[in-house]
Amino acid sequence: QVQLVESGGGSVEAGGSLRLSCAASGDLKSRKSMAWFRQAPGKEREGVAVILTGSRGTRYADSVKGRFSISVDNAKNAVYLQMGSLKPEDTATYYCAVKGTATLSLMGYNYNYWGQGTQVTVSS
Repeated sequence: QVQLVESGGGSVEAGGSLRLSCAASGDLKSRKSMAWFRQAPGKEREGVAVILTGSRGTRYADSVKGRFSISVDNAKNAVYLQMGSLKPEDTATYYCAVKGTATLSLMGYNYNYWGQGTQVTVSS
C-alpha cells in the first residue's frame, strides 16, 4: 500500500505559477513511476506529467510542455509539479499517482495508487 497526499493547489491569475507537492508513504518499492493527472468538471482525466524515480526520465502532455516541470525527491519520498504560465484551461483537480513499474505512461489505468486531489483554479 502507498498513501499519497497532495498539497499546493489554489487560485491564481492567468500567467501565474503554482507548485504542487505530493508526499508518499507506505510501500515505497511500488513507487517506480510518479505522475500527475488532472480532471476538469465534465472532462476526462488527463495525464499531465510522469517521472521515473530511478532514472529521473520524464514525459509531459503536449498541453503543458514548456510550462510545467515535474521533479522527484527520493529522500523526501515526494514528487513536485512546478506549473508556470498558467492558463484558465489548466483549471482542474490535480491528482498524484504512483505505479510499481518504470514506464513513462500517462494512462491512468496503469497506476495503482492515487491521492485525494488538490484544486487548481486559474482566472482570466
